[in-house]
Amino acid sequence: MTKIKAKLLLEDGTVFEGYSFGYEKDISGEVVFNTGMVGYPETLTDPSYCGQILVMTYPLIGNYGIPGRERENELLANFESEQIFARAVIIADYSSEYSHRAAEQSLGEWLVENKTPGLYGIDTRMLTKILREKGTMLGKILFTENDNLQWIDPNKTNLVGEVSVTEPVVYAKSGKTIALVDCGVKNNIIQAFLRRDITIIRTPYNYDFTKEKVHGIVLSNGPGDPENCQETIEHAKKAMSMGLPILGICLGNQILALAAGAESYKLKYGHRSHNQPVNEAGTKRCYITSQNHGYAITTSSLKEDWREWFTNDNDGTNEGIIHMHKPFFGAQFHPEASPGPDDTEFIFGMFIRALK
Repeated sequence: MTKIKAKLLLEDGTVFEGYSFGYEKDISGEVVFNTGMVGYPETLTDPSYCGQILVMTYPLIGNYGIPGRERENELLANFESEQIFARAVIIADYSSEYSHRAAEQSLGEWLVENKTPGLYGIDTRMLTKILREKGTMLGKILFTENDNLQWIDPNKTNLVGEVSVTEPVVYAKSGKTIALVDCGVKNNIIQAFLRRDITIIRTPYNYDFTKEKVHGIVLSNGPGDPENCQETIEHAKKAMSMGLPILGICLGNQILALAAGAESYKLKYGHRSHNQPVNEAGTKRCYITSQNHGYAITTSSLKEDWREWFTNDNDGTNEGIIHMHKPFFGAQFHPEASPGPDDTEFIFGMFIRALK
């Protein structure tokens, strides 16, 4: 097989050369890294990666292929959405010969099917060191010498609008009903409630979900800067004034905090992995969590009656907030995992018990 050369160009001028194993097209995006060892089908289909060029630090990717399209509750069981949302994926070594009982195709074939570039043969260790030292930066993947591609900063665009549903979708069960605000929700967040017999009204991010007759609100994960979700923030404020139980997950945690009057900021290189340690305030409990976010809440900006619920044991940043008297709380990490450990699934049970 002929190797197709391509290069990754960072906005600071650094160039990495590699070979294609996916779809061949020039693209631009924000270059980020993920330290997870497994879970690339779920990771690449996570809408939170919309607009990003994903660097996998684990050196061997593709060895167990891509699973089938089985469905549970009408949703793909082995993926977090119906498509790949990452702009591209960059790895060190690609396993074209995969082996797994559930695999139906190779990672490269799947990337081509989804028109997503993939590069291998890149020194991902050096690339990750650059991103850790200088911070997340923009990048381009180029297959030609003629660079006419514009630098695109996805955080300045309405990424949530790209990944959210456009009309409400109902998943009917026999239990209580929640409004799940789709800012880029993962399939397994939906499944976490459906498996607990909760009826879900999945609403667009800019939909006034307070009009629905529900027992509680979930603000989902999603991509980009939470400040771009002003309509969602305003609706969250209204829901808080109504006293409805609210759970925020990842981006949803940031939206909840902004609705409560707190502030957010961009992390230097974010948290993207399946092994982030978080400590629960007032306890000696440390949970290992799955995370994917580039922004965080400024703890000192939390208003009266709010407190920090979790902190990251690596860098001390906020990992969750909780109201002292009302059923409002958020986790910066993913309690549903997928991929990753399920140490914090208890948060779903905590929210369901709070439903009115």
